[in-house]
Amino acid sequence: MLPKVMNVIEIASFGGPEVLRLAQRPVPQAGTAELLVRVSASGINRPDVLQRAGLYPPPVGASDLPGLEVAGEVVAGDLAVMQAAHIKVGDKVCALVAGGGYAEYCVASVGLCLPVPNGLSDCEAASLPETFFTVWSNLFDRGRLQSQETLLIQGGSSGIGVTAIQLAKAFGANVIVTVGSDSKAAACLEIGADHAINYKTADFQTEVLALTQGKGADVVLDMVAGDYVAREIACMAEDGRLVMIGVQGGVKSEFNSGVVMRKRLTITGSTLRPRSVAFKEAIAKACREQVWPKIASGTIKPIVHSVIPAVDASHESGSGASRAHALMESNTHVGKIVLNWSAA
Repeated sequence: MLPKVMNVIEIASFGGPEVLRLAQRPVPQAGTAELLVRVSASGINRPDVLQRAGLYPPPVGASDLPGLEVAGEVVAGDLAVMQAAHIKVGDKVCALVAGGGYAEYCVASVGLCLPVPNGLSDCEAASLPETFFTVWSNLFDRGRLQSQETLLIQGGSSGIGVTAIQLAKAFGANVIVTVGSDSKAAACLEIGADHAINYKTADFQTEVLALTQGKGADVVLDMVAGDYVAREIACMAEDGRLVMIGVQGGVKSEFNSGVVMRKRLTITGSTLRPRSVAFKEAIAKACREQVWPKIASGTIKPIVHSVIPAVDASHESGSGASRAHALMESNTHVGKIVLNWSAA
């Protein structure tokens, strides 16, 4: 029998990591084409930090609780739809959700649930959906990355970055990353990047052109925007594609439009959270077919930097998420940060 209430981590007010607090709420009920997951682990993502700061509100109808990816056990749901999707109560799944992931129970659309790959723990599985869906959609759908092309990843040591490195290499691309320290550069090279540029000691525009013998990068995955855009355009190859998925450097950019026209560049970008379930289901299908076998075989591995207990009695708020968000904002991590509910 399911409990009536559950532990959650909610945003008490907009602000720093300290506003995340442990609370109790009713266990949600799965609706049409949905299932209910008993959450073992929740992935931490940059959009969670933005939501906590009041800069990224949840879509209409989504939970106000942060958390966009979970892993755990199916405990209830729309049985007819679950049967058609070959999912049953008791199965271990990881899921992309529009909110509500920082909780002991979470509702997810059946089509956005994928099996936990063989050999992975729940904490590893919880690090997959948001980053892998985002990277697949932006690198391969929007960016049209091809084998033998050169990819430049801004922020190679982030959760998105380490995922992009592995996916790009698995499909035959050459990978250059930018990072903020020599230790992060070494970590990215170990993960599979061909070249790593410490942007604090070298100019990535000059380095990318040198590494590509003046040709430039075919695809750029940009989480910074701002004044990076002009420099990215300057070191892109003809017919290159710039894909923006974050604006940590600011929302406004000034660049030479003549270079864009002369090189026939494509500038695009996207956010995943507000897109329709049908759109996300198409990404889920592609990931299950193209990526999940590579994870199961060990070709691609989840990179988890830290696993933090979701319930932290030593913290004033009772929430381990406060520590997790502070770690993310310190930018000292390599890979994903995950909350562990099994220890609660």
